[in-house]
Parts: sequence; structure tokens; C-alpha cells
Amino acid sequence: MRGNKRLWIIALMMVLALVAAACGDDEEDGDTGDDTGGETEETYEAPEGTPMAEWQEEGSVTIGVKFDVPPFGFENPQSGEVEGFDVDMGNYIADRLGVEPEFIEAISDNRIPFLEDGTADLILSTMTITTDRDAEIDFSRPYYVAQGRILVPEGSDIAGIEDLGQGTSVCTAIGSTYEATLTDQAPDAQLDLVDGYSECFELLQNGSVDAVSTDDVILTGMVIQDESLQLVGDPLTTEPYGVGVAEGETEAADFLSETVEMSFDDGTWDEMYEEWVGQHTGEDPQHPSELTLEDAYELFPCDETC
Repeated sequence: MRGNKRLWIIALMMVLALVAAACGDDEEDGDTGDDTGGETEETYEAPEGTPMAEWQEEGSVTIGVKFDVPPFGFENPQSGEVEGFDVDMGNYIADRLGVEPEFIEAISDNRIPFLEDGTADLILSTMTITTDRDAEIDFSRPYYVAQGRILVPEGSDIAGIEDLGQGTSVCTAIGSTYEATLTDQAPDAQLDLVDGYSECFELLQNGSVDAVSTDDVILTGMVIQDESLQLVGDPLTTEPYGVGVAEGETEAADFLSETVEMSFDDGTWDEMYEEWVGQHTGEDPQHPSELTLEDAYELFPCDETC
């Protein structure tokens, strides 16, 4: 499985003309060589007793990101380092703190446990802000807004969510919001749950599933690798991504929200978007500055468990 994942990442990097290959010569671990103007103006002075002060004392912050989801978090096949939009945002946060970022792999199903047990200090792993998750962890304001879509092979009879009925199978990741979305909107379809989206990609290519459903930017990465695949149907959901921290770390959540807003104001966010997403899709995004944390919660209201 590991070898197959590396092959599809290599294919993607070739198609993207080795967009980030130049970063492979950096000497420091976790440094992606971000040249998008992402350096903050001055080091943040953390109040005593806050998580930020602890990170500054330690000189590092551990950030969970995905390793198999271009263009947000993926291993560069040349350098072996993890890169992408989420990684650049993590570097921006670490730079403001004046510490070194340490990136670890966080898949959809272990993102919250990693924060709860202290394995990660922050999660930047395409994690949608929901009220259910907010009952377990705290979030920054939205830093990206994706939309839920469906991916199928060309020539498929599936043209939208209404075609995912009995006899069809759709793949998504364990622990993602799409478990509930697909159960609700396509209750008769067979739901194939896997650990990572690279597995969904392989299952779709070899015909083991009929469709994949997740965020549009993740699916676009699959289309770049295999042009015989296509997005179909109207958007299923709006998915605002937030930076996750442990429950009760309100000072950290406020710091992260402020830092995300700084990336909007100083132009860093726009440069990161263009590098990792815009130049490949040619589309203007829904800017996350238009969406507040409260707006994000309204998109995914609390269920009976919270």
C-alpha cells in the first residue's frame, strides 16, 4: 500500500511540473522552503501560562497534517518532506511563534485523538469545523472553504448524489464528515470507509467502488493524476476548515484565529492558494474571510450527542 501511495504522489508531482521540488534542498526538518511571503512581521510574545508560551519554551510545535492528500498535505517524492497548503499554513503559524514546526501524519480518524492525548499540538489536516467536533476540541476561525463533491470515471451512469442508490458503492475516509453526509443523502448506497483518500483513489481506479466523495480540492488532486476521472453533480456541502487545538485551549484558538486573519491581511493566504490550488483549477475560491466561526457551526449543527 505504501508503495502504491508513493507512485500516485510521484505521478501527481510530475503533472504539477514539480511545483514544490525546489523546496527539497532545505536543510531544516519540517521546512518547506516557503517563498510565498509567509514570514510574519515579528515574533509573537506569548502570555505566561498559555500553550503558545509552552511551545516557545520548547522551541517547537507539533502539527498533524495529511501525508497523502495533494495539494494540502503530501510527501514530496524528491525530498521526502511533507508539503502543501496546510503545511504552509503551519509554517506561517510556527514562524509567528518563532519556533520550528514538526509535522506528523494525521489521518481523518485520529485527528481528534491526537489532540486529546497530546500527540499533536495543532491539527491542520483538512478538518471541517462542526459543532460535534467542537464538543471535543477547539477551533480557529475558518482558514479554507471547500465543497463536497462526487468523483466518478468518465462514462459512469452516476451524475449526482441522486444516482448513488442500491447497487452502487462510494468510498470516503473514516472519521470524515462524509460518513454522515452520504448516510443521509445516499442511504441505499454501499459506503466503503478507508483510512486515507489515496485508498479511495486506488479503489476507484481499479473498479472496486463506483464513486468517491469528499472535498472538491482533494478530488481535484485525483483528477490531475487521472484525467479519465470527473467531478459530477452539484456541491453536497460547504466544508470550512479550521485549525484544531485541544479542548479548553481558548487562548490558543484565539491566537490561531488572529494568525489566520493576518494571513488574509498580508496577502500570504492568496499566494498560498494560487500556488497550491488556483493555478491548477483556474477558479476563484470562496474566501474564508467571508465566513466566521459561528457561520461554520451553523453549517454543521449539533446532533443529539453534543
